[in-house]
Amino acid sequence: MHWYVYLAHFAAGLVLANAVPHFVWGISGEKFQSPFASPPGVGESSALVNVLWGMTNLVVGYLLLFGVGAFACTVSLDALVVALGMLTTGAGLARHFGQVRHTDDRLSARLNGR
Repeated sequence: MHWYVYLAHFAAGLVLANAVPHFVWGISGEKFQSPFASPPGVGESSALVNVLWGMTNLVVGYLLLFGVGAFACTVSLDALVVALGMLTTGAGLARHFGQVRHTDDRLSARLNGR
């Protein structure tokens, strides 16, 4: 398989992992950070915006996964590369949103006199 297929499958893992929090928060009716908020990635967008952003990530991930090369959903190098992409995004998003939400918690506590 060509190197660019692995790159596309890694990118699929990145966007598929990013789809999860946006879609889940959105269908739960909750606001969540998105690239469309102000400031991007820190401010919160509406539930509908997050559902749409999550779905966009799912479609892009699907196209990268099944539109580039031949992806086999078995224990293979393909699946490992996708999993590494998901792990990379998952860890990065956990760190980013953890810092954003932790900062919000500290600010709320300070404003409420705790």
